[in-house]
Amino acid sequence: MVETSRQPAPLREHLESLETRSALLIQHHVLAAMRQRLSTMGFVEMLPPIIGPVTDPGVRGSKQVDIDYYGHRYKLMTSAILYKQASLLAFDKIFCVAPNVRLEPPQTASTGRHLTEFHQLDVEIADGSRDDAMNVAEDVIVHAVRHVISELPDQLEALGRDSGAFTELLHQPFDRITHSRAVQNLTDLGHPQSPDAEIDWTGEKILSSKVARPVFITDYPKGSRGFYDRESRDTADVLRNFDLIAPEGYGELISGSEREFEYARIVTRMRETGENPAKYGWYLRMVKDGIRGSAGFGLGVERLIRYIAGLEYIWQAAAYPKLPGQVSP
Repeated sequence: MVETSRQPAPLREHLESLETRSALLIQHHVLAAMRQRLSTMGFVEMLPPIIGPVTDPGVRGSKQVDIDYYGHRYKLMTSAILYKQASLLAFDKIFCVAPNVRLEPPQTASTGRHLTEFHQLDVEIADGSRDDAMNVAEDVIVHAVRHVISELPDQLEALGRDSGAFTELLHQPFDRITHSRAVQNLTDLGHPQSPDAEIDWTGEKILSSKVARPVFITDYPKGSRGFYDRESRDTADVLRNFDLIAPEGYGELISGSEREFEYARIVTRMRETGENPAKYGWYLRMVKDGIRGSAGFGLGVERLIRYIAGLEYIWQAAAYPKLPGQVSP
């Protein structure tokens, strides 16, 4: 699979194409299958906000979008993570499907897997561990892929996607490696990956192209992620988090973690990551009154559809694609 920067067709042509129709039908079925699976596992679907006084602080150079909200400076959600923690005041296990807006650096338009407006399936489990979140993530992906193969073989065939690509995914547990092991693997392959940072986009693609089924990368170094990823109580400067990397060069599908939930630790982590606690007033008041520990993840819907459908570009999995640095309808 070679990633280039081919642009979407004009909107009418894009929406009328058989390729788009097949991708969106797969998306419809995947979302229905994941909703059904999570519901049978006791999860409650909630509708998260799309604006708020603060949002996920973001990483890798993406910027937030400010709006005027009755004279106050509010944000469009880059992630519902803070609201997922709040939602556990109502239910023990929740999920949501929500739009996210991140102004990614313009150069990411050439990766084939970045959009500025995208959707996530977000999951959160009260009193859950990282393993709980990883197990749910694996379960819903396997269920969705099996559903598509069973119910939409004609759409896969129309897209030229061989269902044999999913044999190992369906019949073998997902692999798990630590961040330090991933860094060593990349170093051995000649890629200069920093041991103190997230796996960079090139590194992700290299690792992704070397595996036959999805692989979880765990234990990212402290400082590489936001203040909400829980620091290990056993290993200094290591976070209890994970990414899920798809095979065939498709890269990251999911990010998740156990969450920090103690007031003093959250404020300390905010300061360590350069965040101003004063911006997070509503969130910190809630934390001070007491919230439950939890674990969860966010799954990129369009990224998952791109992988299942075997698409070259992520915009092929979106009805109204918005690429970084480009003005779109």
